[in-house]
Amino acid sequence: MPSDRCHTRFHFRTLLSLPILMVLYGNAWAQDITLPTIDVQGRPDSNANADITRDYKVNRVELGPLGKRPLIDTPFSVNTVSEGFAENRQIQSVREAFRFIPSVQGENIRPQTRGLQASVVQNTLIDGLNIAATTDYPIEQFQRIDVLNGLAGALFGPAQPGGTFNYVMKRPTAVPLHRLTAGYLSQSQWLAHADIGGYADPEHRFGYRLNLLDQDGTSYVDNGRLRRQLASFGGDIRLGPDTVLETNASIYNYLTRGLPGTFAVANNVVFPAAVDPTRVGYGQPWGGDDNKTTFLSGRIKHDINENWRFSVGVSRNTSDRASTVPTNTIRSNAGNFVTTAATTTFSLDTVDSNQAALNGRFETGPIKHDLFLATNGFLWNRYTPFTRGAITVGNASLGNPLVFSEPNFPDFKDRYRSVYTFQQSVTLGDTVALNDQWSVLVAVSNSWINTSNYNSVGSLTGGYHASGWSPLGGIMFKPRENVTTYVTYANSLQQGDSAPAGTINQGEALAPFRSNQYELGAKFDLGRINLNAALYRIERPYAYTGSDNVFSVKGTQINRGVELMASGAINNEWTVFGGMTFIDPRLYNTGSPQTDGRRILGLSQFVMNCLVEYHVPAVQGLTFTANVNYGTNRPTDYANTSFVPDYAVLNLGMRYAQLVAGKPVTFRFDVFNVTDLHYWANVTPAAQNGYNATGSATGMLGAPRTVRASLQVEL
Repeated sequence: MPSDRCHTRFHFRTLLSLPILMVLYGNAWAQDITLPTIDVQGRPDSNANADITRDYKVNRVELGPLGKRPLIDTPFSVNTVSEGFAENRQIQSVREAFRFIPSVQGENIRPQTRGLQASVVQNTLIDGLNIAATTDYPIEQFQRIDVLNGLAGALFGPAQPGGTFNYVMKRPTAVPLHRLTAGYLSQSQWLAHADIGGYADPEHRFGYRLNLLDQDGTSYVDNGRLRRQLASFGGDIRLGPDTVLETNASIYNYLTRGLPGTFAVANNVVFPAAVDPTRVGYGQPWGGDDNKTTFLSGRIKHDINENWRFSVGVSRNTSDRASTVPTNTIRSNAGNFVTTAATTTFSLDTVDSNQAALNGRFETGPIKHDLFLATNGFLWNRYTPFTRGAITVGNASLGNPLVFSEPNFPDFKDRYRSVYTFQQSVTLGDTVALNDQWSVLVAVSNSWINTSNYNSVGSLTGGYHASGWSPLGGIMFKPRENVTTYVTYANSLQQGDSAPAGTINQGEALAPFRSNQYELGAKFDLGRINLNAALYRIERPYAYTGSDNVFSVKGTQINRGVELMASGAINNEWTVFGGMTFIDPRLYNTGSPQTDGRRILGLSQFVMNCLVEYHVPAVQGLTFTANVNYGTNRPTDYANTSFVPDYAVLNLGMRYAQLVAGKPVTFRFDVFNVTDLHYWANVTPAAQNGYNATGSATGMLGAPRTVRASLQVEL
């Protein structure tokens, strides 16, 4: 078995001792200091009369250079998963959070919205600073997950039209927080999590937020393993009455072994029905992911006066991966497959990101302005092992999967820098309020992109220098104070994809190209519930590997769709979070009648995710939950001759919150995939970057029926 790297190990005793010391320290301090009562968003409340919309209905988000805005006053489709929502669902990763947003596809792939896959770095951020998306991020360190659907290059710089994903780190709490959670997961995994926050002084000059996590045990496959370890710290230092320094530091270790690998099909082979993911042999006991992800950031925020403010921030993100996940390539319709282990093309990504913004409000006569001037960008280095490629480990079949001996894997740390990317943008924009009903948002960014490719001896093998403009314009009309309708146009420059392994031009970064989007939408704030609807059309160049085995732009993708979303409380007993999306994704200008005008591989035309909660009036603190995730069939080739069937996954749960000895205590119990459905969680192009010569797909199995239980207490 490939040795697990020397990760920092957090044992339960170590994990819990620090929070207990902090609790004792906090209690001693509290004997001398009486703090005012302040409502803290996201803290569980055992009082059944508490605002049950708190974890569902988010009214304000921070949208890059726009700053904090009421959601109803933005001409975009934005969805949010809050900290409290994630806790109540017992969500463990950002990818699991995406399941509750029907416009997002994020199962075991780079996240994407509206059927358009995002870039590795450009579309994903932590606190507005770019990070690598091709690794796992634990939900426990985040206060909120914000998803802006569609194009946003004018705000965040060149990016794929697959949406913008911003993960907001937890900040210090205004009142002391000492939250401890112990949990159990199928088959025999145990979890301990401590969330500690507050201020070290009565003047609130030094704030802290600490999250520690340790999870380890057998996964749902016999002899499989899942281990998650997190240490995350956020600190606020008030440098003056109008200036604060925000800092973050986190390290996350993620290890899997034995889980089902990726399934692929050879040319002219029909994609099979989903098999039992718990069966040994679809994965290998030595195969999996061994990832170490770090994040460091600092940001200064300064209020110049009541109308003008300035912020500047920098970050460093590293994603160190040793992936030995096997691929089972099915070579006949009888289900015979060959198992290979492809060594990682890129085993390390480092991203150094920067962002600065000046925001101000002023008036010119009766017209109000909300102006911003910003810059953001990153330096991104990718490292490739000197030894890489596919290793054949054996032959088996869907009816008789086998366990194979571990092959000799290369040293994933013996690597060289293979790709360097520099990107920087300057953005100028203004929200012009003409009156109480009409307003206009205009923004434009100018961006510079430099990319260089290197071989294993350090010689430059390719690259480009490019620049361009990305404009955005939106018109908003408010027929009533709680209703906004809008129309938006966006045109965005985006960095070209990199040619996948196995192509003649593997590793080559394609030149930038453009996408454009039209969107029409409406938002309703009905007090305790938000309703949103959006109609859109997106067009972009599409790169794939043709019969010449060269990865290049050889078609045009056009996606048309409708999104509907609801979040909040229907009444005092019922809450809802979910929606549906209709999408028609097509590929054009391919030069082949077999693929021209056909549906994009792997996308359902209708997806619904609906979560409903019932708060039992007769039993204070008792809540029952039901969640359904449904998707229609998905094509597995670009000629649309083969499809995987539709699926419907049912999740049921309950929680019970009460005061015990004056302390809030919450018990949660959830059953995921209640019917134990065998289904394909995702179907993607074989090269993931785009369609290949055979037009074949790869797939990942959905998890079987699993159970999660936890007990949470605030001391």
